[in-house]
Amino acid sequence: MTSATVYDLATKDLDPPLAVVDLAAFDANAEDLRRRAAGKPIRVVSKSVRCRALLERVLAMPGFEGLMCYSLAEAIWHVEQGTTDDIVVAYPTADHEALRRLAASDEARSSISIMVDSAEHLDLVDAALGHGHPEVRVCLELDASWRPLPGVHVGTRRSPVFTPKQASTFARQIVARPGFRLVGVMAYEGQIAGLGDAAGRRLNQALVGWMQRRSAAELARRRGAVVRAVQAVTPLEFVNGGGTGSLESTGADAVVTEIAAGSGLIGPTLFDGYTRFKPRPAALFALPVVRRPTRKIATLFSGGYIASGPTGPSRQPSPYLPAGLKFLGFEGAGEVQTPVTGRAARTLKLGDRVWLRHAKAGELAERFTHYHLVLGDRVERTVPTYRGEHQNFG
Repeated sequence: MTSATVYDLATKDLDPPLAVVDLAAFDANAEDLRRRAAGKPIRVVSKSVRCRALLERVLAMPGFEGLMCYSLAEAIWHVEQGTTDDIVVAYPTADHEALRRLAASDEARSSISIMVDSAEHLDLVDAALGHGHPEVRVCLELDASWRPLPGVHVGTRRSPVFTPKQASTFARQIVARPGFRLVGVMAYEGQIAGLGDAAGRRLNQALVGWMQRRSAAELARRRGAVVRAVQAVTPLEFVNGGGTGSLESTGADAVVTEIAAGSGLIGPTLFDGYTRFKPRPAALFALPVVRRPTRKIATLFSGGYIASGPTGPSRQPSPYLPAGLKFLGFEGAGEVQTPVTGRAARTLKLGDRVWLRHAKAGELAERFTHYHLVLGDRVERTVPTYRGEHQNFG
């Protein structure tokens, strides 16, 4: 029995468009992440999942501890739902309402650490809560980009804190401010964790691999110096680093106490291009065939689920099953229809399903209110995504 037939059989009583998560693939991916982390605990990145039932599933597995949320409001919601009592918010917040909710809840304040990278972030919290507010746990973000030459920046644009001196100065500012407690340091090496080294031509692969090795070595030296500088100011509870694509190198850094990862659980197409690991496709969505404009083309309903980031073909979803389908170059995945062609398109009939993969891990959950959790040829249960629980965190 082909995989396409298994998914079709499991969802035969459901109308597409629909989305499934293959639990066998999800669990296998979780085990592979744990293996690659080599004993370091993994903090689960919620934005790559966006489904509370799946987050609870992976947090119940050995090797996974706590969440890394992308929004303070999201973090507070998870505390209220009892998902976990250990959350780091990965991005600074300007949400005054969420900050007031945080200050008003002893449970939330003891469970959540918010991200800061400048005194202005502390000012913003003070402005939202007023002076004399309850103590807020904060994590200092270190910029983990690679800067091999003056003016050359390789990596994501994040924190202005880059050097041990800058980190020490800011740590002293935090410690001196009433109402704040510095508990952690985070450094996300996006140029390693989020950039595949097996994509493109051989020269490009070699250049990416060379860059990642050099960047990892530089970051290990600098991160160690930063952590020592900060710990000279105040003790730290955790040092977070990494991502799905850098578990090995981040885990090898002695100062890192935990690694963040999430996309590897889902296995989206942007994570097909790595030599170090091969996640199984766990999240799929099905679209029905609604037109046959020609013998060689089948048109699917909707499908334009374009991923964030720099626009281009890599951000489109990809036809997965039946094998051998591709989009039309001049139309692609559309808002209301998506034509596909290829050998398999000739055999598709109206009402047949085509299974596709999203380019990014968590954004599919913004398109569907529910995931059907498939085990073998049956739906084990159907669970809401964030959208299905009427939650939209931006």
